[in-house]
Amino acid sequence: MTTITAHEPSRGLRALARGARAYSTVFAAGPAAPYLSRANPVRRVGYDLDLVVDGRTEEADDVVSLALRHPDGDALPRWRPGAHLDVFLPSGAQRQYSLCGDPTDRSRYRIAVRRISDGGGGSVEIHDRVRVGDRITVRGPRNAFPFVDVEDYLFVAGGIGITPILPMVREASRRGARWRLVYLGRSLATMPFLDELRDVPGGRLEVRPDTDFGIPDAAELLALAEPGAAIYLCGPTPLIDAARALQPLLSTTSSLHSERFSAPPVVGGRPFSVRLARTGVTVPVDADESALAAIRRAVPGVRYSCQQGFCGSCKHRVLEGTVEHRDTKLRPAERETEMLICVSRAEGDALTIDL
Repeated sequence: MTTITAHEPSRGLRALARGARAYSTVFAAGPAAPYLSRANPVRRVGYDLDLVVDGRTEEADDVVSLALRHPDGDALPRWRPGAHLDVFLPSGAQRQYSLCGDPTDRSRYRIAVRRISDGGGGSVEIHDRVRVGDRITVRGPRNAFPFVDVEDYLFVAGGIGITPILPMVREASRRGARWRLVYLGRSLATMPFLDELRDVPGGRLEVRPDTDFGIPDAAELLALAEPGAAIYLCGPTPLIDAARALQPLLSTTSSLHSERFSAPPVVGGRPFSVRLARTGVTVPVDADESALAAIRRAVPGVRYSCQQGFCGSCKHRVLEGTVEHRDTKLRPAERETEMLICVSRAEGDALTIDL
């Protein structure tokens, strides 16, 4: 028989425990926690990876999915529902695509892309040029759309916005949570992954093509959420903007989580110029465009990701000028010397940055 004897902790261990409790109180639970331990939802998980296109599937009208694997068969970096990849296309263009596969399968990633003929060209390039066997560079995974652990979920996906939502629905089912998914689209033929969604156990799936249900109403959709539910929304920009404006008026207990990969429109901007100190090039920035968009004309490879001021990928040191900060990322001390060029602007007529 084995006898287990309890020992009194040493004075040093007791002091360490008191210190740990004090740290938790101040940095995690105390009123100063938001300032001392700031949330940072966008994290670089992996590094730049050269992956091989291992599969290509037509998922719906004008929607193709790509399976990506490591050329040596190595396990890929872990990811959680809501994560995306920065994808560098053969032309050099950079785009962001949600991971829509299985997070437990580290042998491959899956992304899905809708062809948008009058868009920026990235989706057309994937549809027309990327084939099985091609190599493609990705960065990440990053997660700017973190999946919280609650008892009730309302998921609203519009069109290709199903891509980050699909792994979330599976995870909610795995946890045994209550969930409801309202899947919107122009028509059934344009809506990918319908069969996969119908196979997810539990919850409630509502498929609402515009051909049968008309244009979706944000207020009606938000009203479907149970009290205290987490609402996850990914879809067309007008639907997201309407939902974000209405949510505070409709519920004080539910939380709204949304994601958009396109840059938001510039509001209240004025023209200015940015001098790039390393090359001496001066770039004019129009009133209705971001500094990032203007700089990319001169430096196509400049780093960026979210285009919305919260990930920090496009942070640059400011050498001259005063910044009108529009981000949600930088600490007060950082704002004295840094800026995020995707959203922030000059307060005056000109800036010089270390680029």
